[in-house]
Amino acid sequence: MSTINAEKRALMSTLPGDDVRQIMWRFTDRYDLQMVVQSTRSVARGVVARMVADKQRDTHEWTPEKAAMLKSFDEAGITAAFMEPEQGGYISGPKNLVLAMIAFELCWVDAGAATASLANNLALEPIHEKGTPEQIQKYMGGCVPPKPGENRKIIRGSFALTEPLPYVGVDAGMLSGRIRVAEWKEGQEPILQVEKRGRFITNMGYANFVTASVDSDDPRIKSSCMIILEENDPGLYDRGAPTLKLVHQLSSTHDPIFNLKVPASRIIGGYTIKDGVIIPNFNNSEVIEAVFRRTRVTVGIMTTAKLLSAIEPVIRYQRTRFRGGSSVSAGTPRYDLGIQQKEDPCHRLVDVWATGEAGAALGFEGARLFDAFDVMEHEKDKLFTAQGIKGARAQMKAFMEPRKKALEYIELMAQPEAKRDAKRVTELEGDLLVQYLVKESLADVYCPAGKLWNTGYGATMMREAVSLMGGYGITEDCPGFLTQKWSDAQLEATYEGPECVQRLQMSRTMENDIFLAQFKNWIKDLRDLAKRKSEMGAEVLANAMDLWLWSLVFLQANKDANGKTLYGGQRQGVMFPMADALAWLLGARQLILDTLELEKKGPENPTLAEGLPGVLNFYSDLCGVQAARAAGEVGKVCAELVYGYQLAATALKPFAELRGKTDASLVGIRFSKDRAAEAVAQVMIPEALDYPL
Repeated sequence: MSTINAEKRALMSTLPGDDVRQIMWRFTDRYDLQMVVQSTRSVARGVVARMVADKQRDTHEWTPEKAAMLKSFDEAGITAAFMEPEQGGYISGPKNLVLAMIAFELCWVDAGAATASLANNLALEPIHEKGTPEQIQKYMGGCVPPKPGENRKIIRGSFALTEPLPYVGVDAGMLSGRIRVAEWKEGQEPILQVEKRGRFITNMGYANFVTASVDSDDPRIKSSCMIILEENDPGLYDRGAPTLKLVHQLSSTHDPIFNLKVPASRIIGGYTIKDGVIIPNFNNSEVIEAVFRRTRVTVGIMTTAKLLSAIEPVIRYQRTRFRGGSSVSAGTPRYDLGIQQKEDPCHRLVDVWATGEAGAALGFEGARLFDAFDVMEHEKDKLFTAQGIKGARAQMKAFMEPRKKALEYIELMAQPEAKRDAKRVTELEGDLLVQYLVKESLADVYCPAGKLWNTGYGATMMREAVSLMGGYGITEDCPGFLTQKWSDAQLEATYEGPECVQRLQMSRTMENDIFLAQFKNWIKDLRDLAKRKSEMGAEVLANAMDLWLWSLVFLQANKDANGKTLYGGQRQGVMFPMADALAWLLGARQLILDTLELEKKGPENPTLAEGLPGVLNFYSDLCGVQAARAAGEVGKVCAELVYGYQLAATALKPFAELRGKTDASLVGIRFSKDRAAEAVAQVMIPEALDYPL
């Protein structure tokens, strides 16, 4: 293959290992997380891999073998990783990065296993985020495996949001579940009648409790809410028939039916009574928003793990493709490289690899963002409670002045460090509400962007990975279970809201002036980076970001030929493609930042010292590949929208100049793919996969 443009550079000698990942994903100082990764990996590549190899995915039923998998999760510390130490867990503080790493390791082998683990946490999330102290202690403490000598059984939960509406999953806000007062004796707690039919409910085959979304069917109950149902409550707790899934078969999915009497104290977050009316402290939407704004990040990581897990099996297949033939002898290029003698398979694998790395960069940054944001959010809630600030309108008013300060802070951070007002920066960094707004503006974009791009485009690239295995890719014994992973990815694209839900959220949050102010700073930083590291595609990405930003402002300010505003309202044909384009930019930028982190911290690790130049060269080239692809996608989307809704192009000279500048900055960037492909063809891989098949 061609490797024009190059002085000979160091090549990556082996596949990236934990030393590289810990630096790039920022957990070199988290020994607790490193131990969770190792214990989860042991279960995934041992117990779970054997289950897949033994065809446990071939049945919809919850088998003894699948039940034993939960026991292995308990023993490895996976189940308790979500809980706080006072609840029986062993990791303090926010758990977004912890859960993302668990999902990554399990999905490296099988997504159904990851779902079985994560679904229990999803059932607990409403309680964790909005529950009363009593609810939190009872259910989160109950889900921790009993310690030796402790006389109790572990409980497991299920999250019942979706219902048997036509085309389930299209609108999770449509509720047919109902709640009403069954009995309310004077001076006693109200007893509620809950009716709920669930659809596609994970863990339902064995769940001891359910957190269910319901709407009021009684004037004595003010609003919708989420409520906890237990299997021993009076009435009907019917687990329903197993869902006939084609994917994620290692998780238990049923269509349950509930008709139960439960005490009002099971309303998540509690309630108050006013004028004989039960008023839940949180309605269903408030609980769901708090849950999904975090858990979507983890689902995005699930598809990313599949892509990165495919690299080694594909390399192995490509290199050994011709071995065994009478005309192929050891030591010849045909024997050593197989079809990697040719450019196309290596280039296509580079695309798969770059997508996986960018997805991991975007997803894990989202997890880290929420770890920081969660602390601020709880502090903000305490502050507002103490000040008597309640409700969305009151909070919006309270944030008016901090919003101005947040924009001031971002403007200060754009200045060279030597020119900043250090005292003012310190003041603003110590202002909780200012920093809350800064982090929130990022988290509200990164969460849906990671879910949208990682699962949507990730599923497309998973198909590409399967195709690189030739006919072997669609067999049961395909190394790495790639066919099953490709199938599983289709479901992950719809988990916790399909692509349209993520695009809708992004189309709103990416307009936030605090986010856009930071976005402008990123463009400047990329231009500065390009002056010293041109091969990473920083200039290309900066120009593409400029083009996207100009297009957004133009679309917001202009109307189409029919006099309708281009961006806003229900113009999803405009807003949604712009959200897609932004997701491409975020992933490419975060991959660059992760590579810079490796460049900075890698020399501190003695085990990386010898091979670090080659690893950095490879990742820098992947950055160039991804930046070029992102620029292409952004240019295509923006050109179609900006030109496509106008009747004359003559008034769009600024756009044409920006588009031309972006295209021109691609000069030489394709050599990044050539160099990365050369590394792919020469990198050493282990003699055998580390799990069956």
